[in-house]
Amino acid sequence: MSQHTLPRHSRAPAKLGIIAALMISAAWTPPAFSQTTDTKDGSGQWSLGFGAAVIDKAYRDFNREVQPLPVASYENKWISASIPTFDVKLYSNDSFSFRLRARWAGDGYEASDSPALVGMDKRKSSIWAGGAVIWKTDFANISGEVLSDAMGNSKGMRAKVQIDRRFAAGKFGFTPRLAAEWVDDKYVDYYYGVRQSEAQTGRAFYDGKATTNLQIGLRMDYTLARHHTMFLDVGATRFGSTVKDSPLVDKANQTSLALGYVYRF
Repeated sequence: MSQHTLPRHSRAPAKLGIIAALMISAAWTPPAFSQTTDTKDGSGQWSLGFGAAVIDKAYRDFNREVQPLPVASYENKWISASIPTFDVKLYSNDSFSFRLRARWAGDGYEASDSPALVGMDKRKSSIWAGGAVIWKTDFANISGEVLSDAMGNSKGMRAKVQIDRRFAAGKFGFTPRLAAEWVDDKYVDYYYGVRQSEAQTGRAFYDGKATTNLQIGLRMDYTLARHHTMFLDVGATRFGSTVKDSPLVDKANQTSLALGYVYRF
């Protein structure tokens, strides 16, 4: 076994591993909304960092590989940006924020990415756009978003609700999260369905239907100094029935792990 890579039977294509790392990098970026830095004057807050991520994929013969994880975010009175999300704040105060959101999601694949996908047409990744709300209460942070495929690849929609709360213990912080994401039939059919022209022995025609995926995670952070933070994040997704039933999928759950460093300017 090499120092950086898991055993050969656990390797995933590097391209999709990097895509997945970019997809989840925003989860490890400390959101400026929850920081004490005052951005009401428009001065802004930068965070930059790096790390590594281990991401599982639901598709057959996609397992795990360690990939680099870029971390970058910027927040001021009007915008909030982090890889790969960009928000415009329509209204925001200390406890509530209503935003227009655009986010790139690397859900796509190519037939060459896995033996199980040979003969499948390419599925393209997309930018998803819509609205989002963040409500910060004394009990927890509650957020939600409703997004549609702005590039029209899947023509689908997705909606997500999440609750999280940070618990401090000296220089350590622990932030558990729980979320549910609904994806419509067009999304499931595009990314997990099998068209009549793609069906073959061992891969039957499959018409995807809407479902809800459940997500759970825990982010742990340690403050090294005033501007320096280390983080560890673990997460798991429990797929809805219509994703699990796809002939392209061989896992009911998907897991992720990330470790890294962030400098807040």
